[in-house]
Amino acid sequence: MIGPEAKQMTAVKQAGYLVFEVSDLAAWEEFGTKILGLQLVDRRGDSGFSLRMDGYQQRFFIEKGPADDLAAVGWEVDGPAALEEIALRLKANGHQVVEGSSDQAAKRNVQGLMLASDPAGNPIEIFYGPKMADEPFVSDFVASGFVADEQGFGHVVVVSKDDAEHEEFYATVFGFKLSDYIRCEYFGHKINVTFMHTNSRHHSLAFGGGQLKRIHHFMVQAKTMDEVGRCYDRFLFSGGMVHQTLGRHPNDKMFSFYGYTPSGFHFEFGAGAIEIEDGWESTTHGKVSEWGHHPPQLLTKAYRRAKEARSKED
Repeated sequence: MIGPEAKQMTAVKQAGYLVFEVSDLAAWEEFGTKILGLQLVDRRGDSGFSLRMDGYQQRFFIEKGPADDLAAVGWEVDGPAALEEIALRLKANGHQVVEGSSDQAAKRNVQGLMLASDPAGNPIEIFYGPKMADEPFVSDFVASGFVADEQGFGHVVVVSKDDAEHEEFYATVFGFKLSDYIRCEYFGHKINVTFMHTNSRHHSLAFGGGQLKRIHHFMVQAKTMDEVGRCYDRFLFSGGMVHQTLGRHPNDKMFSFYGYTPSGFHFEFGAGAIEIEDGWESTTHGKVSEWGHHPPQLLTKAYRRAKEARSKED
């Protein structure tokens, strides 16, 4: 049971960054810059590069490797005292904590960090003192920019082996609060996802079982609906594979679409999400979307039916 004291903790400020281990750096550079509209920074030869989206020096670390999966989630705290507080909580709950070296901190452009894992084994990096960029962020493709900065890069959905244990962990150790649940069936698939927040963003973290990789998807949020439409077009004309068509979610009201990254897991590109306010009350939603977010196979079936109807008319 999650007690009231845990619900009041605010040790973690935001979802600071994601680290991906990918097999095709060139494909990720093309995807990150020309589809998502992020800025390439800190290229590290054949070992990888970083991507920027706001006032932070980087939000995504793309590293060369065979996994094609999530390598770490970076959670930001206020300073060394908050970092130590979380380390004590991790240890008190039986979790191993490794202090990050100066080289590891320099690689992430932060002043200090420590390494741990959540109950499902998803790697976590808790850090403070991120480097901020010297110049304002400018995107070649997303002119209005992203909703990020104090809200973090967006959100990430990771695998969970035990949802109740996962929720307890992030509440008691990180001070996350419950946003809501989605419990339903979606085209024959059982959906059982928990959403949690740590600032005004509706959720920085979500989790559930039945996933093939550590990560199901990550989300970046543009400032306008038109930016979502433009990204949708860019992705389609690039030959990208849509996972879920344009739609709006019932819990955070995000207008978005989903596609496949070059590593096979999904991304969400959205706009228009609501924000958490004082007095927020969590609930359980019985559907994934208010409308849309359909598998693209439905469009193929509709096209075939229309083609068959036209051929009969001829």
